[in-house]
Amino acid sequence: MFQSNDQQGGYPQGGYPPPAGGYPQAGYPQGGYPQGGYPQGGYVPPPQPGFQPAGYGEPTGYVGQGGSFGEDADVKGFDFNEQSIRKSFIRKVYGILMCQLLVTLAFITLFVYHTPTKLWVQRNTYMFWIAFAVVLFCLITMACCGNVRRQSPLNFIFLGLFTVAESFLLGVTSSMYESDAVMMAVGVTAAVCLALTLFAFQTRWDFTVMGGVLLCATVVLLLFGIVAIFVPGKTVTLVYASLGALLFSFYLIYDTQLMMGGKHKYTLSPEEYVFAALNLYLDIINLFIYILTIIGAARD
Repeated sequence: MFQSNDQQGGYPQGGYPPPAGGYPQAGYPQGGYPQGGYPQGGYVPPPQPGFQPAGYGEPTGYVGQGGSFGEDADVKGFDFNEQSIRKSFIRKVYGILMCQLLVTLAFITLFVYHTPTKLWVQRNTYMFWIAFAVVLFCLITMACCGNVRRQSPLNFIFLGLFTVAESFLLGVTSSMYESDAVMMAVGVTAAVCLALTLFAFQTRWDFTVMGGVLLCATVVLLLFGIVAIFVPGKTVTLVYASLGALLFSFYLIYDTQLMMGGKHKYTLSPEEYVFAALNLYLDIINLFIYILTIIGAARD
């Protein structure tokens, strides 16, 4: 009628056997629970499969792998996605570029239309070589030293010096031509740059993979220019200037797509806004020089 304790689920009559290896000699740890108790909010739950927010389970003030202290405010943080960062980068680049071009245009206009300035430059040729040395120094420094072109305001100081010195050189060069030829070259350069920029923004062709080809073409153009010095002539000048204008037209598309990013294979970092503006400025300036050379040779 009644069942034993063993059958009803109670303790066995012989008791439980001791654990393997016996009980620890020092006994179980004493002291009970920690005096401070467990955290009121509980422990952080284990991560679940799927998306986890940035900084999950990390202490307050920690900067994740995507950020670092001292970054540009437009680049750092979690409130910006890649598209907004790139658009801000493009606006900043073109803002700097417009300021550079306005300074250059002011120098060209002064040297072309102000006769006393033109005569002063022709009498003081040493200013040309001083400006040339400043251009080389600033260009090599910004191209080779990444910290110089990324740290503000040092990058703007070097870029400003380079722009003023380069504008002075272009003003001296433009003063050797007729005023109408210079203005024609300015108009043609503006039209070509606008058309090439629109083409670079909408085309499906990726020109960022052509860096090696453009470098080889630049070396060939440089050698051809050295030969043209010893073989003067109107035809050689026209051919050389036409090839130079064509080459820097491709450079303008190449540098524009590097700045755009997105679907292109190679892109510039958003921290390189000064370097991107410098590249575009050099492309436009070289294109203007070659177009002015073509117009001058055709009128000679």
